Amino acid sequence: MSFLNKEICDGDNPDLTEERRTATFDTDRMAQVIYGSEKFAARRRQITKSISRIPALQDTKPLAFMTREEKITEACRELDVLSDHWEQLIYVNDEEEALHLHREVIGMEGHPFALHETMFIPTLVSQASDEQQEKWLGRARKREIIGCYAQTELGHGSNLRKLETTATYSPSTQEFILHTPTITALKWWPGALGKSSNYAIVMADLVIKNKSYGPHPFIVQLRDEKTHQPLPGITVGDIGPKMAFNGADNGFLGFDHFRIPRGNLLMRHNRVEPDGSYLKPPHAKIGYSSMVKVRSRMAMDQGLFMAQALVIAVRYSAVRRQGFLEDKSQEVKVLDYQTQQHRLFPSIARVYAFIFCGLETIQLYEKLILDVNKNGDTSGMADLHSLTSGLKSVVTHFTGQGIEQARMACGGHGYSMASYISEIYGVAVAGCTYEGENMVMLLQCARALVKAVELVEEGHPEKLSPMMAYLTKPSVTVDLTVGPEAYVKIFQLIAKKQAFKATEQLHKFMVAGDSRDVAWNKSAVELTKASRLHTRLYILKTFIRRVESITDISVKAALTDLLNLHLNYELLDVASYALADGIMSSTQMDFIKNQLYSSLEKIRPNAVSLMDSFQFSDLQLRSVLGRRDGHVYQNLFEWAKSSPLNQSEVLPSVTQYLKPMMEKSKL
Repeated sequence: MSFLNKEICDGDNPDLTEERRTATFDTDRMAQVIYGSEKFAARRRQITKSISRIPALQDTKPLAFMTREEKITEACRELDVLSDHWEQLIYVNDEEEALHLHREVIGMEGHPFALHETMFIPTLVSQASDEQQEKWLGRARKREIIGCYAQTELGHGSNLRKLETTATYSPSTQEFILHTPTITALKWWPGALGKSSNYAIVMADLVIKNKSYGPHPFIVQLRDEKTHQPLPGITVGDIGPKMAFNGADNGFLGFDHFRIPRGNLLMRHNRVEPDGSYLKPPHAKIGYSSMVKVRSRMAMDQGLFMAQALVIAVRYSAVRRQGFLEDKSQEVKVLDYQTQQHRLFPSIARVYAFIFCGLETIQLYEKLILDVNKNGDTSGMADLHSLTSGLKSVVTHFTGQGIEQARMACGGHGYSMASYISEIYGVAVAGCTYEGENMVMLLQCARALVKAVELVEEGHPEKLSPMMAYLTKPSVTVDLTVGPEAYVKIFQLIAKKQAFKATEQLHKFMVAGDSRDVAWNKSAVELTKASRLHTRLYILKTFIRRVESITDISVKAALTDLLNLHLNYELLDVASYALADGIMSSTQMDFIKNQLYSSLEKIRPNAVSLMDSFQFSDLQLRSVLGRRDGHVYQNLFEWAKSSPLNQSEVLPSVTQYLKPMMEKSKL
């Protein structure tokens, strides 16, 4: 018998099989929507199946029971095995397939090639000249060298303009002299820098003839390629354990007047001539393209983090029985409780919203890079920079909230490392601070909003980008019963009102005599609120666009239920703005709540299948609670027995301290 949910197998937990049989759509077709194409969704399944046939790619023991050094060693062992099968498993230059392979085999706790694949190579692609790519890109792709991306400094995170590491040009030797003048100038946090990488893209302040030209990217060899020893003039090491991601050797890096050739400045968009003449890039922020790329991917990546936590929580909620409703002969699945649905289902909707938004922003980034490289057209840079700044902040914040709710939805067992949700949370929330701290990112987005509001106030609405065009829309009465576009209109009015209010407050402080910087600081909270609303509006609109584009009727129907939940949940979450400004009435509020509760009921039969559609393997999830087969309790017991503490009946701590203490107490 053929089922719509492709995860159904004989011998599974019958409660989970019962859930899967209620699917109203084909999970393979939903996977096509999630991952952007039928081809890539199918390739993911093929890769996962191929991995399952290679026993050496399985963890030697649960990661929770490994030390940091063991985790790093395990990741390197798996990478070594992968290198023997790389060309048989994936198309070697396909970045998405490589990411899936790493996520599947090594997971999310880090490995030496994480930054190599996501930052080092992409930076070479986008910022190295053709000649430089010929020298380094092939070697990087073949993994002859291991690279990372070194930007953040010990005392300078998001404030890129204040980086202290200098690269001073010497015309007489045609070299750059890299130097770390203070402790706070040490590079701090780059993944795989500490012990694994032998090359790095280093962001340093370019100095020519005592004049600073701001941060620029340089490719720098850190270690001898044969001995792996740090080169003279370089101090490098591991920064120690983190909240999570402890399979990665995040590192520190310092330079003592370390010399590199002139050709090590990445020169696709700017150039330093032998005599020290500087040719500037076509756009001031073109050098930030690597950061913009990472931020453009963050909505997708964070959505996938939250999806993993929700797969675990929803599956477990379908096999965990507790309490009674009508039938007193059998306890009910906790997924049947409205409170559990209200805790999990809005996050499921956000997962899909974030991923659809991520697919769109990745396309925007790819178009931008194409325009820059082909035509020198940087007109899309400002919009994408502000958009991805807002998205990075909003999505990481909500992802952290959603993962924590998923953990709590698993009850006490969610607190165990056996659930693996704590590791997912620890890795995901790092996104709130890397690639720019969230408040700083919201204020970056706010700068574009204020500029747009000022254009409207100055009578130049025609100069607004399409993304800001809603700032000119007039206030109207909205009938929420007509569909998604009505929700968009209300959200637009709310976002517009807040953008104008925050800008008005900024201007008032300036009129009163404050400098723009001081006025900006005094208005910062209201400005961040405007940025959040602007960003959430964009996410909502991309969700609608994606659902409208789907042709599969059953998939579209299931996603429409999720979209309706998202619209009502998001609008209810910002209702205080609408009520305060008279945009919505209390009657409309009641309508929104009723629609939300109705959506929970509609989604309930598809809840497990909506999460199964992500097609995460048990290897990738590494969760006892989230097992595909649903056999949780016996496997929790087996997992606990594998704890190092259970390898002997009497621990040294008992023999050395507890037994003597108890014996003394008897005297």
